[in-house]
Amino acid sequence: QVQLVESGGGSVQSGGSLRLSCAASGSTYSKYCMGWFRQAPGKEREGVAVIDRDGSTVYGESVKGRFTISKGSANDDTLYLQMHSLKPEDTGMYYCAARGGFNCPLDQNRFGYWGQGTQVTVSS
Repeated sequence: QVQLVESGGGSVQSGGSLRLSCAASGSTYSKYCMGWFRQAPGKEREGVAVIDRDGSTVYGESVKGRFTISKGSANDDTLYLQMHSLKPEDTGMYYCAARGGFNCPLDQNRFGYWGQGTQVTVSS
């Protein structure tokens, strides 16, 4: 079992930056594939980025080159999402998620642990 708590969301103008954090607790953090997903109003949840146990990453096409997913240092059980060049279409609720196992797909249906989400709003 792992518990996830997101923070760092907020309102920003187009072109701005934000950094989201996800504090993980309750299990051995390093065993998990971790990811960020988002859901805009009226749309389905979509994958933003995932990072596996070895640090390999996969990004959604719409955020490549603008967002960076990373894990904290050895004693820091925190997942980060650095977002640059934000656009209004990046607006939505951002969720942190975790799954056990070796595979780390950018697929929300494969993740069993979820945080409550943090809202990101980008104005034009």
